[in-house]
Amino acid sequence: MNLVVRKPAGGIDAPALTRRAAELRGKIIEMSHAAQAAHLASSLSCADIVTVAYWHVLNIDPARPKDPLRDRFILSKGHAAAALYAALAMKGFFPLQELDTYCKDGGRLAEHPPANLLPGVEAATGSLGHGLPLGCGMALSGRIKGEAFRVFALLSDGENNEGSVWEAAMFAAAQKLENVCVVVDYNKWQATARSNETLMLAPLADKWTAFGWDAREIDGHDVGAVAEAMQHVPNGSGKPVALIAHTVKGKGVSFMEDDNNWHYRAPSSEEVAKARKELGLA
Repeated sequence: MNLVVRKPAGGIDAPALTRRAAELRGKIIEMSHAAQAAHLASSLSCADIVTVAYWHVLNIDPARPKDPLRDRFILSKGHAAAALYAALAMKGFFPLQELDTYCKDGGRLAEHPPANLLPGVEAATGSLGHGLPLGCGMALSGRIKGEAFRVFALLSDGENNEGSVWEAAMFAAAQKLENVCVVVDYNKWQATARSNETLMLAPLADKWTAFGWDAREIDGHDVGAVAEAMQHVPNGSGKPVALIAHTVKGKGVSFMEDDNNWHYRAPSSEEVAKARKELGLA
C-alpha cells in the first residue's frame, strides 16, 4: 500500500531555527545545573536536530499528543532526555515550569525518558539500541492500519555498536519502510572514548547504505541542511532514510565543545551565565 504522508508546508526559516536552537540549549544548560545532572554535552550536540524536528518537520499537535496520524519522534539516545523535555515544554506539551522538576524525586522528568508519563514522549529509551526497533514496529503497524505518518529515530553514534540497531535496519529495508528516518548524532564520542576507537564505525554512511538504506552525510549543526533532509521523508527512493549528522559534543558553548568531561559534568552558576552569554541569551 502506498501511503501519502503529510508533510509540513512552507520554506525553511534558518535564522528562526538557529535562534530557537540557542534557546533550547539555554534551557538544557539551566536544567543540567539545577539538577546537577549528567549528559549535558550529549544533549547539546543534538539540539539543532531536535529543534528542526519540532519546529519545522514533525506533524504534531500538543493538544492531541495521541493523534494516530501524528509523526513519531523517538529519542533513542535517551541520555539526552533534557533536550527532548525542553523541546516538548517549549512546544506546549506540558508547562515550562515542569522543567524545574528534572531529575527530582517524585517528578515525571526522569534522567531517561519514561514510558506513559509525559505527553509527547513516544517511548522509554536510554538502554541503547531500542528506539529504531520500536520505530520500525510503529511504522509497520501504521502501514497495516492505513495510517500515514512518519517515524524519526535519533540515535547516538555509539548506539550503532548495538546489534539490535542492525537487525532493525535489515528489517526496515526488507519491509521498504520508506517513512522511517534514522538521524545519527555523530559527535565522535561515546562515554569515555572516541567512537571509532571503541568500535570502527567509519565509514558509517556506507554501512547504512549496505544495509539497504538511502544514506547521506550532513552537517548536524546546519539547520537548513538538516531541515531540507528531514522534511523530504519519504524521499522517493522507496527506502528508509539514514542521515549521518556530523556534530560536535557540547556544541554552542566554546568551553564545552568537544570536551568529553562534559559527558558527566554539570555546570556551575557562573558557567551557566557564561554559556548563556555565548548563546546570545544573556
